[in-house]
Amino acid sequence: MLKELKSFLLRGNVVDLAVAVIIGAAFGAIVTSLVNDIITPLILNPALSAAGVDKIAELSWNGIAYGSFLSAVINFLVIGTVLFFIVKAAEKAQSFGKNKKKLSKKNQLQLNLKYFKKSKLCLKK
Repeated sequence: MLKELKSFLLRGNVVDLAVAVIIGAAFGAIVTSLVNDIITPLILNPALSAAGVDKIAELSWNGIAYGSFLSAVINFLVIGTVLFFIVKAAEKAQSFGKNKKKLSKKNQLQLNLKYFKKSKLCLKK
């Protein structure tokens, strides 16, 4: 049973997933800080001042505290945007690697054809 657990945990996809979760949690903390400490003060301060609150979490309307929800939506949008650009960059890098492999295969085929023609000429002599 311990051997099975060890083999399961040491599989590449499980380790990759664990690393992704840890990095994702750290990234979430960074984005939360970005939204709360930089974006909110720069962009939303006039709106917060007009509402008479200092922090976005204090926003409420008729007893409904929507400030935390608004902060979570902003976090989601920032994370989604950053992930979109990361995925696009990864896809571009993968397609570049595939194109490079295709070119090398094409070059290999050209070389094979060249050697085939030379060997054919040698056989004719």
